[in-house]
Amino acid sequence: MEDLNVVIAGAAGEGIQTLGEVLANTLVAQGYAVFTWKEYESRIRGGLNSYSVRIGQTTNNAPLFKADVLLALNERAVEKYHGLLKEKGVLISQKEVKKSQGAIVVPFEDIAREDVGKKIYANSVAVGALVEVLGVDLNTLKTVLQHMFSSKSEEVQAANDKAAEIGFKRAQRDCKGMCPWTLPPRDEVYLLIGGNEAIGLASAYAGCRFISAYPMTPSTGIITFLSKEQDRLGVFAEQAEDEIAAINMALGAGYAGARAMTVTSGGGFALMVEGVSMAGMTETPVVIVLAQRPGPATGLPTRTAQGDLLFAIHAGHGEFPKLVLAPSDAKDAFQKTIRAFNLADKYQIPVIVLTDQLLADSHYAYHDFLEDVISPEFHLAEPSEIEKYKRYRLTANGISPRLYPGQSGHLVCVDSDEHDEQGHITEDLFKTVPAMVGKRLTKMQSLTNEIALPEEIQTEDAEVVLVGWGSSRAAILEGMHLLRKDGVKAGMVHFTELWPLPDYRFPENASLLTVENNATGQLSRLLRSEFNLSFEGSLCRYDGLPLSAEYIRRQFHDTYR
Repeated sequence: MEDLNVVIAGAAGEGIQTLGEVLANTLVAQGYAVFTWKEYESRIRGGLNSYSVRIGQTTNNAPLFKADVLLALNERAVEKYHGLLKEKGVLISQKEVKKSQGAIVVPFEDIAREDVGKKIYANSVAVGALVEVLGVDLNTLKTVLQHMFSSKSEEVQAANDKAAEIGFKRAQRDCKGMCPWTLPPRDEVYLLIGGNEAIGLASAYAGCRFISAYPMTPSTGIITFLSKEQDRLGVFAEQAEDEIAAINMALGAGYAGARAMTVTSGGGFALMVEGVSMAGMTETPVVIVLAQRPGPATGLPTRTAQGDLLFAIHAGHGEFPKLVLAPSDAKDAFQKTIRAFNLADKYQIPVIVLTDQLLADSHYAYHDFLEDVISPEFHLAEPSEIEKYKRYRLTANGISPRLYPGQSGHLVCVDSDEHDEQGHITEDLFKTVPAMVGKRLTKMQSLTNEIALPEEIQTEDAEVVLVGWGSSRAAILEGMHLLRKDGVKAGMVHFTELWPLPDYRFPENASLLTVENNATGQLSRLLRSEFNLSFEGSLCRYDGLPLSAEYIRRQFHDTYR
């Protein structure tokens, strides 16, 4: 079967996210892989938002825009999103739509009010209609509803079941000859997990015991998740008064011996930059999740972008080592978060994990989420093995033994001014200062050797290589396959570890194009400066929406063919 795409559209406050989650969990319970993503306006109520669910027999984490089925919760949603319907797509709406050939009318609110007793059950009516249109087992939906609303009373659960069944039968009446799909139960088992949730789980597994943050979309879900799961996961969560306080709290926790992190978006990270530099000077490990959204300033606070790559790499005054990672999906985010804590601890540096609204808010289905998970590594020194402790002792690899205050009788002295080996302020410009600068930068050389090479796909015969980074991987991969169907010998190189860059040789005898969710081709600028490369150009999207395979294909043909 070809992948199906369902779009649920309506206003903020109409329960679109809950509807989408019920559908996604029902499909996973039915044995299908799903990928969900959402686009929403920066408002609590009103406006128009959508929640998209891609359905397949195998996992494909690339966004789709064209809809096989559109569930519109109000008339304005019909007007805005009707253009997404495919030629033989099906619209489910509350009222008849004259311009739509494939429309199923289900008056969700009237049915909920008259047949179930309360308007609040309208969305259960709607999801019942939706699973019938898709050919999904009604009992699977009922099981999911009972699980998701298990904390509610039996009366509420029974009402949800009744509403779903009425919606199912109402759509069944009108669906004959119009709904060609059937999704029978399969034996496949998938785990459905969100990007922010994966990062939160990974941080706990990696040994993080403290998170401080000021809420900022789209990173807020990480601290929210860890706050709710504090008793189970053991990560103390503190909502700071601002981002300056947040990073300094995390640095204080790191100095005290705890693994710590902070999470934010571009505007908040701008406030954290002095703290990033202090982490570099004091050699205090800290993990910073920078969830990107369009800027400058407040920009589009609920949309997606890849506009902070160069900002992250160059953040912080002075010269010091840092690591910048950019996971491609939820599973990769889980792995990269563990890796971030391990390498922050080993090299005593700030590590920035670049995500974005697409990765943060999407949900991914996996057979093998925990396959090949890396283990936490801890690199605190052993006090009994140290006779005379020097916090910044000069070593061949630049890494000094790290103890925390109170761990032993050793004095732990740390200073944000330039300092000597013991941590005392120095003005010895001829010997100590150059030695300390060299010590810190020596760590960068060792760190470079640990950076993973970019992923290469079908580059052997490629005439055009699409070069990307971070969450765009699935869209670029699918776009590459579409171009190959069009007769273009396309290949792909994808980076998820971006600073320092690894020692890598790009495919020769092929034109290079970066594919990016920003306006200026930041990856191409970085690679030009570091590898002295020539690029044919960049395929860029910067309207706040994620890259898709069709967008990449269209932009390529419009620009280069």
